[in-house]
Amino acid sequence: MIVKVVCQNRKAYHDYHIEETIEAGIALLGTEVKSLRDGKANLKDSYVLMKEDEAFLLNCHISPYSHGNILNHEPLRTRKLLMHREEIDKLSGKAAAKGYTLIPLKIYFKDSRAKVEIGVARGKRLFEKRETIKEREAKREIERAMKR
Repeated sequence: MIVKVVCQNRKAYHDYHIEETIEAGIALLGTEVKSLRDGKANLKDSYVLMKEDEAFLLNCHISPYSHGNILNHEPLRTRKLLMHREEIDKLSGKAAAKGYTLIPLKIYFKDSRAKVEIGVARGKRLFEKRETIKEREAKREIERAMKR
């Protein structure tokens, strides 16, 4: 099983507490797949919306394919996520809880199929972000001291 990561949403780990992750397929057009293989995608400000027992990926920017013609795809179009019914029901229940949202964490190819990892996230407050930064810096200082 070969996994090639196309893009990650690093800011999601800074802004949210990720409590659970789930893998989903994405319904893509041909030029979108080619553009993803070139690594031209961005998950900044993107999110997952549950509507009528279906999941959709919104605001995910996949750049137009460089060698595409007039039938190239629209970069910010809404893309359907492919999941089993049980997974969709489970996610929609968690997303409906107060303070929780669904955030795409990364897009990758798993055995030549495009997948997206979705995180059930709860937003961090400003003081929690500061604590995370302090812990990270303290960890780095300990690592430097151990190296010496």
